[in-house]
Amino acid sequence: MSGGRLKERTPSQAKRHTNHHQATATTAAAMPNYFTETLTCPFGELATNLSESELRETAYEILVGACRTTGGKPLTYISQMERNSDRTAAPTPSLTSSASLQRSLTSTAASKVKKALGLRSSRRRKVSGDSDSERVKKAVTIGELLRVQMGISEQTDSRVRRALLRIAAAQLGRRIESIVLPLEMLQQLKSSDFPNQGEFEAWQRRNLKLLEAGLLLHPLLPLDKADNAPQRLRQIIRAALEKPLETGKNNESMQALRSIVLSLACRKSFDGSVSETSHWADGLPLNLKIYQVLLEACFDVNDDTSVIEEVDEVLDLVKKTWVVLGMNQMLHNLCFLWILFDRYVVTGQVEGDLLFAANNLLMEVEKDSKAMKDPDYSKILSSTLSAILGWAEKKLLAYHNYFNSDNTELMECVVSMGVLSAKIMVEDISHEYRKKRKDIDVAHERVDTYIRSSLRTAFVKIMERVKSSKHSSNKNQQNQLPFLSILAQDVSTLAFSEKAIFSPILKRWHPLPAGVAVATLHSCYGNELKQFVSGIGELTPDILQVLRAAEKLEKDLVQIAVENSVDSEDGGKSIIREMPPYEAESVVSNLVKSWIETRVDRLKEWVDRNLQQEVWDPRSNKERFAPSAVEVLRIVDEALEAFFLLPISIHASLLFDLTNGIDRCLRHYISKAKSGCGTRSSFVPSMSALTRCSTRSKLGVFKKKEKFQMAKSRKSQVGTTNGNDSFGIPQLCCRINTLQHIRTELDVLVKRTIAHLRSSESPRVDSVANGMGKAFELSAAACLEGIQQLCEATAYKVIFHDLSHVLWDGLYIGGVSSSRIEPFLQELEHYLELISLTVHDRVRTRVITEVMKASFDGFLMVLLAGGPARAFSLLDYESIAEDFKFLSDLFWSNGDGLPADLIEKFSTTVKAILPLFHTDSGSLIEQFKYMTTESYGSSAKSKLPLPPTSGQWSPTEPNTLLRVLCYRNDETAAKFLKKTYNLPKKL
Repeated sequence: MSGGRLKERTPSQAKRHTNHHQATATTAAAMPNYFTETLTCPFGELATNLSESELRETAYEILVGACRTTGGKPLTYISQMERNSDRTAAPTPSLTSSASLQRSLTSTAASKVKKALGLRSSRRRKVSGDSDSERVKKAVTIGELLRVQMGISEQTDSRVRRALLRIAAAQLGRRIESIVLPLEMLQQLKSSDFPNQGEFEAWQRRNLKLLEAGLLLHPLLPLDKADNAPQRLRQIIRAALEKPLETGKNNESMQALRSIVLSLACRKSFDGSVSETSHWADGLPLNLKIYQVLLEACFDVNDDTSVIEEVDEVLDLVKKTWVVLGMNQMLHNLCFLWILFDRYVVTGQVEGDLLFAANNLLMEVEKDSKAMKDPDYSKILSSTLSAILGWAEKKLLAYHNYFNSDNTELMECVVSMGVLSAKIMVEDISHEYRKKRKDIDVAHERVDTYIRSSLRTAFVKIMERVKSSKHSSNKNQQNQLPFLSILAQDVSTLAFSEKAIFSPILKRWHPLPAGVAVATLHSCYGNELKQFVSGIGELTPDILQVLRAAEKLEKDLVQIAVENSVDSEDGGKSIIREMPPYEAESVVSNLVKSWIETRVDRLKEWVDRNLQQEVWDPRSNKERFAPSAVEVLRIVDEALEAFFLLPISIHASLLFDLTNGIDRCLRHYISKAKSGCGTRSSFVPSMSALTRCSTRSKLGVFKKKEKFQMAKSRKSQVGTTNGNDSFGIPQLCCRINTLQHIRTELDVLVKRTIAHLRSSESPRVDSVANGMGKAFELSAAACLEGIQQLCEATAYKVIFHDLSHVLWDGLYIGGVSSSRIEPFLQELEHYLELISLTVHDRVRTRVITEVMKASFDGFLMVLLAGGPARAFSLLDYESIAEDFKFLSDLFWSNGDGLPADLIEKFSTTVKAILPLFHTDSGSLIEQFKYMTTESYGSSAKSKLPLPPTSGQWSPTEPNTLLRVLCYRNDETAAKFLKKTYNLPKKL
């Protein structure tokens, strides 16, 4: 790796790195340790069983050989004695294998590589107590340091150098890349060079396996199937592994091995040219495995997380092996990236510097990947990036489990590595991407996935924790907050934490990280809320608590999304679209409406139940109204109070739903209360057929005794309060009182409702309160209408039903003088007393007024439609007028009854008609003819039509005049009626 390829950090990067250094002491505690975590090497597995120690020894041989051929001085063997005696002396040039290997450690300057990678200077050496001078005594040269770092013994080092001297002597001037090092080693070293035969045989087997791996199993150039050299080499190696090979310069078996090995190592290249390079160790993955061993020498043997200070010199020497291993800067960057990353992972992920260095190197690899299109490189690159991406995404897909406010620098580094790995794999390796050139923002997509996945994982974790906490706390405590309420609070806390800690980091790769996070949380909580709402049967305080918590959570999440979207292109519309409203207020509204419907239905049931049991007995209470009304109004009041006790903020907007429901129930009660009581037409008898009176009719002959007995029989029924008679006069009065009571209570109900409303926290209280005057207006109108109907029904029932025996069946039958109004007045007075004592004083006048109107109507009907049993003469006028005065005076009652003007108002019609009974028949006939002609025009001149009965009596109405004539007991009237209409004298 060249120092010039890595750029200096930007000020912001340097600041972040400084912050990381300050937080290093806490990083290990903040990040979980993964001492058991291992990674699969992406370089591939060797097809032979070369051990780590065998690979290290091979790598050391190649390194020393490469340094020897590139040095300015010849390789000189240094004995062990000389090494020990000159340990502290400065090395002399005549004893060097190369200037670089024998460079003094004390001359090392500050590491440029470490600076470029962002690695700190080693600190743990000083902690362990080794001073720089003591360390120098142990390894005074870079070569010695490398030997120690690679775990090579001094004996092995001496043997390697001795062999390389012999090789150099035998092949003077040949460079290391032009020789097959294992082959030369086998030829130059004998069993006498080893401490024992076993070590020699192991060494020989290693070199044979190297030849097999480099030339047969992992060759750079593909083997020619027509060539039998590979097969012969396999046979030799197989035989040598069973029985040690006899080596030596002139040995026949050695010569055969040499011939075959050289023929394979020096084959033609892909382009047909013959290269001087011996291809025995530059095939994948053997060369990468060897190079990996060399790069691992950059780590301190006493501290496997620390890169040595002499890394610059070590790398300079390691790069000299490129000619043998077929390496280049790009492969070096890739290998060194893996070494740093792998060392960070396998050492427990405690040294963040290693990961930062790997990330910086990954940026270089990204540049390399754009320039390098070699398929072998792409394959290794893809494997390496896949391993890094897999590790990174394991953490990033659930980054809340691994990162917190103490290690955000580390998280940023992991995100960078994950995104870069994915980007390189998609943009620079993927043929599909390059072919289609899709408009894909890899970084945006990956980070978007990390955010959504991690937030979902965090949400599930919070939910499990809350459930566990609720389960344990419910055993000991009561009145705990509902589960979803606690969850909403915790999710809100998570959202704000995400915004503060992680979103600033992720914004480097994603324009709206906080928005995506809250949209994810909104969806997660929304799913739980939807399930919760679907199971709601009725409104409870716990349910309202949950919905209020959901509403607050949604406001928090939307606020974060909006703030995060201020600078976005679409103003955050895409994120907001991902957050369909919970509509908690709508859910509350629907639940309250359902609650209202339930209460109203229950109220209607109570109305029906109470009405079924009601007997309308005015003696039930001193106010003389129905107990059922008291009960119904009590339930209404309870419903209103319960409504305002609901812990909601939308009382005002839903109040009219409740009052309208109550209004319907009250109208139902009112309707039932007046139902079946009859109306005016129910009691007024049908108008008798127009006929001529006949004083000689048997109907007109009543003996006083018979009339007395009938009156006595009817009178005995007056004022009865039989329990079965729910429509008696006392019961009708009770119904009137009940409706009056309800009408009065409606005003009280409105005032009480407004008071409840003003004490609530609902918005728009004033406007709703101002409209409450109309809350029960339909019930109020129904009360007025009902009272009017009941008053009229009571009046006409008294006059035309209860007193019909003394009015319709008695008054003026058989002659005016013998059937005066006194019996009727006596019994009517009794009824009026009963009504006055029973009916509420606020409606008493209305009821008695209706009785007066009914009695006036009855009086006129007797005069104008009383049937043929009644006949009047001019002499009867005084008695009739006097009777009417008696009737009017009954209602005036010497000033204690109805007002005189009210009596005058309703007696106008009767007073206007009575003079007709004092008018002679001839004048009546002339008036009748004139009025008929006026009504019917010229057609009435030839023949007078029979005017219909309208029931609207008037002295100017033809039918009224005709009826007076019909009941006129004289010959003039009789002749006119016979001639004009041929009216019979009998029915």
